[in-house]
Amino acid sequence: MRHLIVSLALSLWALPLAAFETEELVQFPAENETVELRVISTADTELFAPFIAAFQAENPGISIAYHVVSSSEIMVALAEEGASFDLAISSAMDLQVKLSNDGLAQPYASDQTRALPPWARWHDQVFAFTQEPATIVLSRAAFDGLPLPRTRQELIALLRDNPDRFAGRIGTYDVRSSGLGYLFATQDGRTSETFWRLAEVMGGLQTQLYCCSSDMIEDVAAGRIAVAYNVLGSYAQARDDLHDAIYIIAPEDFTTVMLRTVLIPESAEYPTEAGRFVDHLIQSSWLGADGAFAYPGITPDGLSGNASLRPITLGPGLLVYLDRLKRQQFLREWEAAMVQPE
Repeated sequence: MRHLIVSLALSLWALPLAAFETEELVQFPAENETVELRVISTADTELFAPFIAAFQAENPGISIAYHVVSSSEIMVALAEEGASFDLAISSAMDLQVKLSNDGLAQPYASDQTRALPPWARWHDQVFAFTQEPATIVLSRAAFDGLPLPRTRQELIALLRDNPDRFAGRIGTYDVRSSGLGYLFATQDGRTSETFWRLAEVMGGLQTQLYCCSSDMIEDVAAGRIAVAYNVLGSYAQARDDLHDAIYIIAPEDFTTVMLRTVLIPESAEYPTEAGRFVDHLIQSSWLGADGAFAYPGITPDGLSGNASLRPITLGPGLLVYLDRLKRQQFLREWEAAMVQPE
């Protein structure tokens, strides 16, 4: 195997004075290394590794130091600490737009970036390379004998009718700490009032709060919870080993579709090589039509042809709920609904 992947525990790699939290640092060494790109990313290593391997096959002198963090930690690293990274990859597209608007991203233009539709790029600084839906993941065992809910209203009815079966067995993002969870929740809230009714029902059933889609998917498959709401469909779809234990539902009332994005931070040491990586991501995935983050039926053409899909586009509208007062108000309402006393 040409690429040696080494996972290091956080305690073994701490940078001097660094306060942002890294979940994992994975080294992708290169033969005859000339450049090491430092990548900070929210994407799980096992899902993103194929992109890196393909890039290194075309650029054999470039090694990659791949730092896996939460979306909020990208903000801490780049906006608060001024850490040096060559690429920032995140599922929280609103926070990426904020980094751009705050002057913390470098412009980049190429044939690949210019080929992106306007809704998939922002100021030649933030570029989308996947489309990933927010789905509902269900336990096959827990839903034995029950109809599968295809809409939020059907899920509400099912939970209300079966409180003993689902109490303590529902999971969703803790939007107070998860950037992607906050993005999904605010988009749901502005799309339909049904979200708030669902949040109240889920809160009344002592919903478990999570940081990550992968943890929710694992717990559904293991039977620890029965329902996971707003899970990244691409992550669930990629777990072929779990498909016998789970259902993946794209809600038919509306399915929120986020764009995973990449930018070159202002602090990048190797912006030219980072630009080549941006081109590789766009060219190899073409917005999720193929590759590790693909989801059935989600293609560039499919977005306009499926009425239930609600794509989140790159633009200033993403900054609305990042306003401090609006965020505080939203979180108060969310906590009142979701974090109810037992």
